[in-house]
Amino acid sequence: MRVELFDFELPPERIALRPARPRDAARLLLVPGEGAFEDLGVRDLPRLLRADDVLVFNDTRVIPAQLEGRRGEARIGTTLHKRLDLRRWQAFVRNAKRLREGNTVEFAADVRAIAEQRHADGSWTLAFAGDEPVEVLLERAGRMPLPPYIAGKRAADDADREDYQTMFAREKGAVAAPTAALHFTPGLIAALDEAGIARETLTLHVGAGTFLPVKAEDTADHAMHAEWGHIDADTAARLNAARSRGGRLIAVGTTSLRLLESAASEDGTISPFEGDTAIFITPGYRFRAIDGLMTNFHLPRSTLFMLVSALMGLGQMQAAYAHAIAQRYRFYSYGDASLLLPR
Repeated sequence: MRVELFDFELPPERIALRPARPRDAARLLLVPGEGAFEDLGVRDLPRLLRADDVLVFNDTRVIPAQLEGRRGEARIGTTLHKRLDLRRWQAFVRNAKRLREGNTVEFAADVRAIAEQRHADGSWTLAFAGDEPVEVLLERAGRMPLPPYIAGKRAADDADREDYQTMFAREKGAVAAPTAALHFTPGLIAALDEAGIARETLTLHVGAGTFLPVKAEDTADHAMHAEWGHIDADTAARLNAARSRGGRLIAVGTTSLRLLESAASEDGTISPFEGDTAIFITPGYRFRAIDGLMTNFHLPRSTLFMLVSALMGLGQMQAAYAHAIAQRYRFYSYGDASLLLPR
């Protein structure tokens, strides 16, 4: 499909630079498979779902994956994207033209990395020096990797270290938050429990590639970056059992959705999964594992807007986003949410 079909105009003032406080005070747009949209709040979620439905969360934890360093006199900015092994990460590099294979980049707090290899997509393999775990080095020298549409308007600060983590964050490795889950609080979880709505967690370490623009003119020519994910056998069994009883699987965030769909067979059975996924979901895709999606509002021409258009139909999502803009919803990572329930 032509990428231009997924374009829309978003007024800059609709981009949220801070989250709602408290988190579950955010607005929620209900987008049904047919019928009118409803302007609600995240706290309405328990009454919008059914007993025996299952919310599926991503328990990845964002690491301070942005580093500023130098190679000689040249300033080198890096955003880690994907772990390769204990000491090596694939990274996107700013001012990469000043970098050569074998160069050492000096970051703050005595953290150093060797630029081992440049990849075809322009990213680099960085090998961190020393014996300390890379996570320890990042806590010392890194900062939270705010999305570019926020970082371009303000610097990351101490508040972001908490604001940009979900209450489920446990498994370190993401360089972007699964932002739909940022809206959840203990109080909201208690209300969901009382309503009989179950929850499960899986892990997908979100990479910085989620923010890269689609530069191709046709979706068929766009290559997704791989991200590592894990669903254990017990979780897969409980998800399959819930669906067999008639419960719906509602993915909280596109990251949970992409991993569930990667782990599902043609008949919708979810298998245990561990490894990389580069699944790219566009209109025409037949969903197998999920029955609904809670998600934030996404960038124009992005793979995520393509995904929600595949779930609900491009026309329905274009209308939903036009409604959200007109009703002054807050967009992107720190913004409001939508609940997409296809027919």
